[in-house]
Formats: sequence, structure tokens, C-alpha cells
Amino acid sequence: MIIYNVTISIRPDLEGEVLAWLKNEHIPEILETGLFVEHHIFKIFESSDQPMHNSFAIQYHLESWQNFKEYEENYAHALKEKTHKKYGENLLSFRTFLEKL
Repeated sequence: MIIYNVTISIRPDLEGEVLAWLKNEHIPEILETGLFVEHHIFKIFESSDQPMHNSFAIQYHLESWQNFKEYEENYAHALKEKTHKKYGENLLSFRTFLEKL
């Protein structure tokens, strides 16, 4: 099992809007590719003080690296561009991978 982890940081005043967009539009678009078997959203707590940005981790589970390669070749660029067009610098992200052993 491969986990594609997308960590995002957003302005606190956009939290509700971005979470609704993720749940109702963006994540369903990714799942419609048929390449992912499940997903989870986690809130990241950066510190006990009030953070400047809110952070979340969205984990998409894949059965193989080949599925990710297909996602990357056929879907990723357009979805990243759509996100950037909608939120610009108000939503920053980075991606990592985990492999369940």
C-alpha cells in the first residue's frame, strides 16, 4: 500500500471554505480517476500557540506505484493548476509518500 500524502497550509480565515472545497470538489475529482482506494484528512497541530496558518494532511491510498505514475502522467498537473488558480499563494502544499510495510 502506497500513501500519497499532500500537506497543505492555508490562511485561517479560509479554513472553512477550503475544507468544503476539498471534501465536495477536489477530493471527489481525484477519486474519480479510479486510481485511489481510500483517503483521509487530518488536521496538523503546529504548536500550542495560535498558528499563523492552518495545516492539514490529506492521505490518498494507492495499491501500487504504477497507479501513482498513471495519476501523475494523466491527472496531477491539471488538478494542481486548478487548485493554484483558485487559491494561489493562499494555499501552499508539499507532497510526500509513505509505504505501509
